[in-house]
Amino acid sequence: MSNSEEIRHRAGRYVHQPHGGYRAFIPNPLPPVPQMRIEGAMQKQLGEADRSLGRLDGSVLTLPNPDFFVYLFVRKEAVLSSQIEGTQSSLQDLLRAEAHMLDPRGPSDVVDVINYIAAMNHGLERLATLPVSVRLIREIHERLLDGVRGGRLQRGELRTSQNWIGAAGSTPDTAVFVPPPAEVVPELLSDLERFLHADDDMHILVRIGLAHAQFETIHPFLDGNGRVGRLLIAFLLAERGVLHKPVLYLSHYFKKHRKEYYDRLQSVRDDGDWEGWLLFFLNGVAEVSEQAADTARRILLLREQHREHIIANLGRASGSGIRLLESLYRHPIISGMDASRASGLSKASASRLVARFVELGILVEITGHSRNRRFMYDDYVALFREEDDRPR
Repeated sequence: MSNSEEIRHRAGRYVHQPHGGYRAFIPNPLPPVPQMRIEGAMQKQLGEADRSLGRLDGSVLTLPNPDFFVYLFVRKEAVLSSQIEGTQSSLQDLLRAEAHMLDPRGPSDVVDVINYIAAMNHGLERLATLPVSVRLIREIHERLLDGVRGGRLQRGELRTSQNWIGAAGSTPDTAVFVPPPAEVVPELLSDLERFLHADDDMHILVRIGLAHAQFETIHPFLDGNGRVGRLLIAFLLAERGVLHKPVLYLSHYFKKHRKEYYDRLQSVRDDGDWEGWLLFFLNGVAEVSEQAADTARRILLLREQHREHIIANLGRASGSGIRLLESLYRHPIISGMDASRASGLSKASASRLVARFVELGILVEITGHSRNRRFMYDDYVALFREEDDRPR
């Protein structure tokens, strides 16, 4: 076999299936053979991604209470990752749903996004006792599809039938891509798990990039593969201590470059172009890390500005005002009762404090009602909101 043939087939091969006549792709175990050369442009991009991740981790850890401040980072990732799969819910739809603001005109798929958050939180908690593994992947898949569309499709279970990727109404014969047959999926995932924990000198970002592409190629579930594959990135970063908090929302980059994202994955399968995929992936890590670090700095600046504003204007109520402000970074939409609990004031006193926050421009009333009103910390939410918050 020529060297060019070895390169083309190093990701795997398409194999005709006896029961249907279509070709399914059977991936080779990782790492790729012939091996990739991490040099030149690849080495430069890897260094840039590594440095950007380090700056992001440092930026977040300088925040007064990182656990509070990651609230919207996680929700931003959940919204964008779900939008890639076709959901219509925006960040504001999610925040309203979590604040129990039911809107019959809003998208009904917000539960998909809520489940994504639950799956991420579950996975991050489980990492204390369970490594990234097939078992963990199945657990988060079960959480992801709990009570939502596709949930009936073997939730938490590896698929037992053939799936495929293509336009609505396509068949395995007309699909863009047909993953491996169900009977080889358990073995392929075991190979992937061994690769994740191999004792070698491979850079962690290279390992994560290869693993994400391999998982998407295996496509081990009937639904939810894209979202689980993107969660896998967050879990591997956390497991290896690359990021202490889940603040890298790569789904922003994948959504922005959706066509290239899918094309790069397909080029790995068709042409063995692991280098092209990895350059794309590392560029995304660097780009999104810089954006997230900038957001962290803006959060810190916003907090200091509003603390000073409260101290300068609220006099003896400043202490209660600061407590309310801090709570808004975890719950940016609140009611009068929420304000009472957060500030430690009576309901009447908390209502007056909320009114002062509205006068100071810290809170915005978002219902337009005189009763059962809700208030949003809009300046904070705006740091994460985008013009394309709702997909076209």
